[in-house]
Amino acid sequence: MARRRERTPRRPRISRRTAALVALCAAVVALYAVLVSLQTVLYGTPLPLTFILGAALCVSPLLAITRPAWSIALFTAGALALPLTVVPELAIQSPWPWSVPALLVFVLFVGVVTFLHGARLGAFALILGAIASLLAPILRPDMVALPASSASATADLIVTTAVASAMFLIAALVAGRVRVAAELTREKEHSALEESRRALVEERTRIARELHDVVAHSMSVIQVQASTARYRIPELDEAAIAEFDDIAATARGSLTEMRRMLGVLRTEDQSAELAPQQGIDDIPALVDSIRRAGVEVGLALEGGEAAATATPAVQIAAFRIVQEALSNAVRHAPGARIAVRLHADPQNIRIRVHNAAPPRSPEKHGGGYGLRGMRERAEILGGSLAAGPSSEGGWDVEAVLPLDPEAAVTITTPDKENP
Repeated sequence: MARRRERTPRRPRISRRTAALVALCAAVVALYAVLVSLQTVLYGTPLPLTFILGAALCVSPLLAITRPAWSIALFTAGALALPLTVVPELAIQSPWPWSVPALLVFVLFVGVVTFLHGARLGAFALILGAIASLLAPILRPDMVALPASSASATADLIVTTAVASAMFLIAALVAGRVRVAAELTREKEHSALEESRRALVEERTRIARELHDVVAHSMSVIQVQASTARYRIPELDEAAIAEFDDIAATARGSLTEMRRMLGVLRTEDQSAELAPQQGIDDIPALVDSIRRAGVEVGLALEGGEAAATATPAVQIAAFRIVQEALSNAVRHAPGARIAVRLHADPQNIRIRVHNAAPPRSPEKHGGGYGLRGMRERAEILGGSLAAGPSSEGGWDVEAVLPLDPEAAVTITTPDKENP
């Protein structure tokens, strides 16, 4: 089989800045060569002076790139001195005080200063150049002694000033357009960066919520089942009890590590997304799983027909709120009786999870993200959630979720202190 010919690598393209600099240098060199020749032959300026003064004029556009103030001073000095070195008998037959190459250098200089450094410096360069050319007839009255030479000098000054002013306006407009385009490009890049960052934060928050609601809940149930096994199953021997205690300790350690991981994943500036999980119909099975862990849980579901009309987002939020409230009650009030009540009317679903005061002091647990997650779920749907101690010494979680979040107005419930 014939071998494929290797593609020759493309040479990197020259950047616009480099191309513009090369073009500027070429224009300066060409204008300098023409200016020296014409100034010496047609105007009678000594060749050494022509070299020096012509270089002062032609180098100014290049110097303006990095030293605009020095370039303006250098150009003004050259523009003032060059017309004063002419021989009247020769110069009176040609454009004066600006020769054609000098005029083009002036126009190029004003354009470079305006484009690179703004309209203020560009106007300064234009005005100083025009003033320098106006001083030439005053310092060399012999060049405008005759009506014909005076009219020629006046026309030369008008044309030069007009062309330089036109270049000033064009350069200012082009520079403004370039700056606007650059600003738009930066804004697009910034918007794209912020969009990617927002997507990353939302995904991390969603993962954190699902880990908290699903994995952490399951680990809490495992820990409770293992801790209470010795009380629920009397025939366990010492080896089995020790094994269950190890399982409970491992579960508690895993929950601690889970909270640390959630602290890394969670952020303060984004709301979490709802994921398609269980709904209201799955709450009885959830309660049964808690009962199997040896916890006494009462459940009351009212208004099943209205609850069935709830949107999927409301169904998910109701299940997650009940799940998290039960998990908190099992973890923070071990041995306490829990009552779950869910009432649905034509407008809202009202959830109340109450646990009585625990019969014994619970173990110390670090602060988690459960209450904040429940409150976020409720507020995303236009509802509300309140949690706090009850008057009997227990704990209440009360939530109100609108059946139709699109038409809902934010509902408020009495605020309670967070644990």
